[in-house]
Amino acid sequence: MSKNETEVTKERKYSLNQIYFYLTEGCNLACRHCWIAPKYQTGDHKYPTLDLELFRSILKQAKPLGLSGVKLTGGEPLLHPQITEILGLTRDEDLRLIIETNGVLCTAELAQEIATCKNPFVSVSLDGADAETHEWMRGVTGCFEASLNGIRNLVGAGFKPQIIMSIMRRNKNQMEAVVRLAESLGAGSVKFNIVQPTARGEKMHEQGETLTIEELVELGQWVENTISASTGLRLIYSHPIAFRPLGKMFSNNGDGCGVCGIFGILGVLANGSYALCGIGETVPEFVFGHAGRDRLEDVWENNSVLQEIRDGLPERLEGICCDCLMKNRCLGNCIALNYYRSKSLWAPFWFCEEANAKGLFPETRVHPTTRIS
Repeated sequence: MSKNETEVTKERKYSLNQIYFYLTEGCNLACRHCWIAPKYQTGDHKYPTLDLELFRSILKQAKPLGLSGVKLTGGEPLLHPQITEILGLTRDEDLRLIIETNGVLCTAELAQEIATCKNPFVSVSLDGADAETHEWMRGVTGCFEASLNGIRNLVGAGFKPQIIMSIMRRNKNQMEAVVRLAESLGAGSVKFNIVQPTARGEKMHEQGETLTIEELVELGQWVENTISASTGLRLIYSHPIAFRPLGKMFSNNGDGCGVCGIFGILGVLANGSYALCGIGETVPEFVFGHAGRDRLEDVWENNSVLQEIRDGLPERLEGICCDCLMKNRCLGNCIALNYYRSKSLWAPFWFCEEANAKGLFPETRVHPTTRIS
C-alpha cells in the first residue's frame, strides 16, 4: 500500500472489517425456522451461487478498506461447487475465516482444507440430541448422523467447532443433552439461538411453536447461571447483552449484530448484490448495489442507508432501546430484524420490547431517569 493509500485509510471513520458472504441461494436442508428461507436444493433442482470471479474481485477491493476476515454462510456455504477455490482465495488474501454450516457436506478432506486458512472458526447447527428432533427441525431424513460426521471430521482436523442449537418449544428440553453431546464430540462451545420472527421463523412465532418471552428470559438465566457451571464448554445464549450477567456482558462472541459490529460489516448475497446482511433476501431496501457494476468503496462510503445507520446509532433508537444503559454497545441488537418487523431503523428489538412490557427487562440496565417505580 502506498503512502497516500495509507493516509486515506487512516482518515476513514468506518473500516470494513468483515464481509458476510451468503454463497448460495439454495440449501441442502429445509429448516423450518430459517430467518432467510433459502430454496431447498436437490440433485435435480440447483440454484444460483456466488460467482467465483466476483468473490475474488470483492476481496481485492475490500482489503484497502480494512478487511480482515470473511464469514461464509448461506443457504449452505459448503454446497457451493467451488468452495475449495473460495477457501483458497481467502487463504491467499490472509483473511480470518468463519464458516456457518449444517455440517452435512463437511468431509474429512474439506475439513483439512478449511484448517489451512487463517485462524478458522466453524460453527455447525445441531438442533437436537437425537435424529427425530433434529430432523423434524431440519426437514431432511438422515441429516442428523451426517451432521455428526461433519463435526467429527472437523474435530479430526484439529477444530473445536461451535455447536449452534436453535431453541423452540419442540426441543427446549434437550438443551442439556445437546451440551453433553457436544462434550462427547469434542466441540469447544455451544450457542443457543433464539428463533427470530423473520421469514420462516415469523410463521413459527405466529403458530406458537416458539417460546414465550417469560420462557426465553428464564432459559437465559438457567444457561448463564446453572448449566454453564456444569461444563467446561463455553455456553452462549443469544439474548441481548442487557440480560447477561456483568461477567459476560462485555465478552466478544463474534456473532449477532451490535456485538459483532454493524459499523464494520457488509453482506454479499449469492447473486452478487451488496446488502446490509442476509436480510437483503427479504428486504429490498437493504440491497445496496451489485458487485458486477458498483465499486465496493462507493457502496461502503456513500450508501445512504449505511450513512443513516452510522449517523443515527445509538441516539435515535426508540422505546426500551433508547432507555437502555447498554445501547452504546448493543446498538439495538439487530437493526435488520428491527426494520423487518416495523419498517423503522430505530424500532426497539422485539425481545427487549416484549420483556419490558411484561416487567422482565432488568431494571439495573435502564437509565435511572426512565425507571418506573
